[in-house]
Amino acid sequence: MTWVEKTFDALTTAELYALLHLRSEVFVVEQNCPYLDMDYADQQAVHVMGYNEAGKLVAYTRLFGPGIKYDMAAIGRVVTAKEVRGGGIGRALMAQSIALLEARFGKQPIKIGAQQYLLEFYSSFGFRQSSDMYLEDNIPHIEMIRP
Repeated sequence: MTWVEKTFDALTTAELYALLHLRSEVFVVEQNCPYLDMDYADQQAVHVMGYNEAGKLVAYTRLFGPGIKYDMAAIGRVVTAKEVRGGGIGRALMAQSIALLEARFGKQPIKIGAQQYLLEFYSSFGFRQSSDMYLEDNIPHIEMIRP
């Protein structure tokens, strides 16, 4: 895996297209959840992109400093391509995202809005549930914080 970290303004059009394609492929098509992915938060995010040996984008998150999505730093749009799941890429993506967030914004609490079925996965990185379950686009979610 090759990891690339860029602000919105540093993204090439090809990178932007690839990340929007991956997010749409998983969050809209695979999860059968029509929603407006482009929320104008991308412009304020740091984009973490993981490319396989063939140069295809297969892992992605976006990072936010405190005060943008929440009152604390945040990681969002955590996604891996279907063909790489089960091979540890999601774990590598989260480890990379936490490290890059801390390098950029300092060690501090991190908040996420997680799909509820991933509670155990995120808990393994030190995140703890901080809200009741809520529906977002008809999918059960919870907020979690890594102190």
